[in-house]
Amino acid sequence: MAQILAASPTCQMRVPKHSSVIASSSKLWSSVVLKQKKQSNNKVRGFRVLALQSDNSTVNRVETLLNLDTKPYSDRIIAEYIWIGGSGIDLRSKSRTIEKPVEDPSELPKWNYDGSSTGQAPGEDSEVILYPQAIFRDPFRGGNNILVICDTWTPAGEPIPTNKRAKAAEIFSNKKVSGEVPWFGIEQEYTLLQQNVKWPLGWPVGAFPGPQGPYYCGVGADKIWGRDISDAHYKACLYAGINISGTNGEVMPGQWEFQVGPSVGIDAGDHVWCARYLLERITEQAGVVLTLDPKPIEGDWNGAGCHTNYSTKSMREEGGFEVIKKAILNLSLRHKEHISAYGEGNERRLTGKHETASIDQFSWGVANRGCSIRVGRDTEAKGKGYLEDRRPASNMDPYIVTSLLAETTLLWEPTLEAEALAAQKLSLNV
Repeated sequence: MAQILAASPTCQMRVPKHSSVIASSSKLWSSVVLKQKKQSNNKVRGFRVLALQSDNSTVNRVETLLNLDTKPYSDRIIAEYIWIGGSGIDLRSKSRTIEKPVEDPSELPKWNYDGSSTGQAPGEDSEVILYPQAIFRDPFRGGNNILVICDTWTPAGEPIPTNKRAKAAEIFSNKKVSGEVPWFGIEQEYTLLQQNVKWPLGWPVGAFPGPQGPYYCGVGADKIWGRDISDAHYKACLYAGINISGTNGEVMPGQWEFQVGPSVGIDAGDHVWCARYLLERITEQAGVVLTLDPKPIEGDWNGAGCHTNYSTKSMREEGGFEVIKKAILNLSLRHKEHISAYGEGNERRLTGKHETASIDQFSWGVANRGCSIRVGRDTEAKGKGYLEDRRPASNMDPYIVTSLLAETTLLWEPTLEAEALAAQKLSLNV
């Protein structure tokens, strides 16, 4: 119900000449409270409240429909098919009706879309096929409705070039990999922007807030902007069944992080992509722009990464630190391959400043956040645990990063000479 409040008795409203207009429009008015004194010029003075059904009532009616529970009336559900578009980072989705609730992706039909409109197929042969791969509960529609993470294939059954999930699934299905039960914990940083100016949320337009320091995990209206979005996303992820493990405000104001994991194998990618989809939808509703740019603001401001924590069964068992050091050796020898796959624009972030290592030089250290690979103090003390790859950018593809870590540390074998040289260079005794 919209209420127009008069600030002072000098506010005036001209009365229509034909009072029948008001009478005939009575259905549009919920209440009219007028305290008026007639004057010769037919003006009304001193009205207090004018409440009418206008745009807000339309919104309320739409809200009522959005919140309808269809379960008592139909077994049919809505499935939102979600896939990755042609840029490799943009998310797309569309809805379809399914005749009854489902529990496994194999129960869902394949679908198709116009790949020429997403930059994934030519206009003369534009059909791309969606293969359902993972199901999550839909926090927007509720009930038995679902979100479906899909990957993309040609009609002939070949993965299209932007389908990175297919290659990742192949790596994770390798017995050498699956037998090691690889765990991933992914720290997704992101930045919220004001919609019309594309400037960080809470920042004065065209200007800067105070220097970094008070914002990381901060509290207070002068330090934190966007907490409601972060909290709404946190709860939406829990509702959906995403393995979200935490969230916090980041070093740059207007920047946040959520963590997903530990997740095993291909699940890590599925959960991160679905969490990103939820965040896109929530910021859409809030009228705020989400960016995964790894360096949204140039200068003395932290960039946005997607640090990836990784361990295998052997790393988590007694003597695991030696396995971790061997993995670090392998990672050092494939540094260029990893950097090339770790996100667009990462060179603007990996400068050796703002808690990053140089993009050109591989390094590792215990409790050192300025290294390519960080090992925690707890891992060193216990002699087992995990490593943190701090190189991935915020816009990285989790299918690529997780599968490449598994491939490099579990499937790829360097020559003994290369391994010895790397060990000497990194001061690693393996």
